[in-house]
Amino acid sequence: MDLDKLRAFAAVALEGNITRAARRLRTSQPAVSKQVSELEESLGAVLFDRLPRGVRLTEAGQVLMHHAQQILAAERLAENEIAELSGLRRGKLSIGASTTIGSYLLPGVFGAFQRKHPQLRLELEIANTTAIQAMVLDGRIDLGLTEGVVPTDQLTTEVVHYDEMVAIVAPGHPLLAKPRVHIRDLRKVPFIGRERGSGTREVIEAALAEHQVELEPVMSLGSTEAVKRAVAAGLGLAIVSRLTVELEVVAQKLMVLEVADLSVRRGLHLVRLKGKRESRAVSMFLKLLREALA
Repeated sequence: MDLDKLRAFAAVALEGNITRAARRLRTSQPAVSKQVSELEESLGAVLFDRLPRGVRLTEAGQVLMHHAQQILAAERLAENEIAELSGLRRGKLSIGASTTIGSYLLPGVFGAFQRKHPQLRLELEIANTTAIQAMVLDGRIDLGLTEGVVPTDQLTTEVVHYDEMVAIVAPGHPLLAKPRVHIRDLRKVPFIGRERGSGTREVIEAALAEHQVELEPVMSLGSTEAVKRAVAAGLGLAIVSRLTVELEVVAQKLMVLEVADLSVRRGLHLVRLKGKRESRAVSMFLKLLREALA
């Protein structure tokens, strides 16, 4: 079976759309369509139902997808094992991460790893939890690090760290002068939050709901950076990951507001393909990551 055609098939299956699959593979839509059609012809089976807004796996397609994930993962493992014969002097390590982890936690770990193994090429994919898990399943990345997890029996997950959510305000905010701040006090302050559908917003809303508190944002923004800038400008209060504000707190551009009855933690999950042999590069990276988190 032609591996290029199998890769094209897997990309279409994961994306549910030929155009997005072509973008993912960095090729053209006609090329992907041709590879899928040729694969169907060689197997004598229809792999996708063509729908008005994308494609859906047929029963034959589901069978092939199960084996394609294993084949592509084995291909990547073979490449890594051969590269390891050079003692991590060449090869590639691909990590996928959700936004907070990829933007604020991993750059420092990547830097330390690169200094130890300068000839090993590192790649970082940043996407949402579902996309990262799909990349692990199809062998596109070696492992994933996500805030959330979508349950599947094909992956193993492990909580490697806990991310604390904290309230932030601009320096000089009146609430900083209070000897003790409670969640109910936050209702008196304009609240700045992430957009609807954001995982961070869902975590915060669930934690507040436990205290029968609802904070309706006066401003909903599409990134944590935008939220931090709005807070620094004195426009209100926000609740964000502590990881995302470490530099601003040190520089005193933002202040963490201690809220007595607010405790919001979410697990940071290590996601791997079940049964996949761990390469030496992955082992070394995880050792460094665990040391950094400790």
